[in-house]
Amino acid sequence: MTVLEINDLSINFGSNEVVKHVSFLIEKGKTFALVGESGSGKSVTALSILQLLPFPAAHYPSGNIKLMDKDVIGKNHAVMQSLRGNRASMIFQEPMTSLNPLHTIEKQISEILFLHQGLNKKAAHARCLELLALVAIPDPVNRLGSYPHELSGGQRQRVMIAMALANEPDLLIADEPTTALDVTVQLQILELLKSLQAKLGMAILMITHDLNIVRHLADDVAVMQQGEIVESGSVERIFTNPQHSYTKTLLDAEPQRDIPVLLSSEPLLQVNDFKVWFPLKRGLLQRTYDHVKAVDGVSLQLHQGETLGIVGESGSGKSTLVRGLLRLINSEGDICYNGTNLQGLNLTAMRVYRQSLQIVFQDPFGSLSPRMSVRQIISEGLEVQGQHSDAEIETAIHQALVDVALPASALERYPHQFSGGQRQRIAIARALVLKPKILILDEPTSALDRTVQKQILDLLCQLQQQHQLSYIFITHDLSVVRAMSHRVLVLKAGKVVEEGETESVFNQPQQTYTQALLSAAMCFS
Repeated sequence: MTVLEINDLSINFGSNEVVKHVSFLIEKGKTFALVGESGSGKSVTALSILQLLPFPAAHYPSGNIKLMDKDVIGKNHAVMQSLRGNRASMIFQEPMTSLNPLHTIEKQISEILFLHQGLNKKAAHARCLELLALVAIPDPVNRLGSYPHELSGGQRQRVMIAMALANEPDLLIADEPTTALDVTVQLQILELLKSLQAKLGMAILMITHDLNIVRHLADDVAVMQQGEIVESGSVERIFTNPQHSYTKTLLDAEPQRDIPVLLSSEPLLQVNDFKVWFPLKRGLLQRTYDHVKAVDGVSLQLHQGETLGIVGESGSGKSTLVRGLLRLINSEGDICYNGTNLQGLNLTAMRVYRQSLQIVFQDPFGSLSPRMSVRQIISEGLEVQGQHSDAEIETAIHQALVDVALPASALERYPHQFSGGQRQRIAIARALVLKPKILILDEPTSALDRTVQKQILDLLCQLQQQHQLSYIFITHDLSVVRAMSHRVLVLKAGKVVEEGETESVFNQPQQTYTQALLSAAMCFS
């Protein structure tokens, strides 16, 4: 039985053709994957199934879409409302922005049940509990009263799945459902989708740029490039015998280990018994009765030209650790940089060292000011330091652009005018212009396509060799850690559970937690 059939579909935004003559179909109980880089037309195609594109700006020069043998293009709101949620549901990429921060989980799931099934409050409450149990949310009775920010990333994604499954649809559209999740949580979500598919018999349209996920979840796959399907077929055939050059490029985009040899013997950074504890207070006088021990007694070393990979699940303390090392939050313990303990310095004295310790964040679009040009973004740090003439700043800006392989013409443009990979290059240039000795990379490639990710990793390796930079590399992608790091530090609940040379940790992990992380990663390799 065919659940979804798309024939010769073209989509235009104004005069711009973004999807070109796309055709595919999905059978009941099967998983079809639509893969390709950002801008290839994957999500636009999926949004068309539920008619969620902005009309009339978006229109269809050709083609048709049939959902359970019903044409959807051009149908009115009442018809589409009867199909959305009942016949087809969608899991969006980022649950934190898809869920309403002002409403409890129960209210958001119940809204679907009231609208589509006409349930009363008591029946909706019972169904909400059933759905949370179905997606394996722990303690569902108490979680119904929680708000999205009170859940972990994996739990929020499970809530999104519960909402999508509320009416037991025939088709589930999953748009990058695991992109921002840790490898163990990612595995749990994908196994959950497979088990629910077997139980409910639904078809799944999986949209992703991660071919490793496709290999383990999908039955058939179509590869999109610039709005066109350039290759399609069974997963086995595509992975074992790809025909199109673009498909081969995607398959070959796995990070390769190519790290520089260490030259320095003395540690550039020495951290001892480092703690970041957040007080828990209660009562009228707000007395502290306990602490959240986000980082608890961590010690580490970093040498010049070395990359230290820090891995662990969400909530393990990775990002809190580096914020503490940069003195952006209160902490305890020694932070010795080049022989100086930064922990005792006031803000004025600390400013001298800030240019030596820089950070590149996960989401360049969020970390770059949309109101500032690239010139202003890169020069800001130099101007704050107040130690350079205008001519020196101009020279440094142009050199930073050369280092990250961006043209000088980029200087007068704004972040929204660049691709994700180009924005990350701008973020790297902003840090690099200060000539740091240590660069902290907090998930710098997790939101990027595989081919763009490889370009950024190659750039970072080149910059490290060119400037003898030291990196602290935080990521949940273990293939990236293995490719980039000299040593690895594994965090769990704020504590170091294992550390050592990268190949030693990967080939002979000693701790159960490390073994579980590597085992989950192996499922996608």
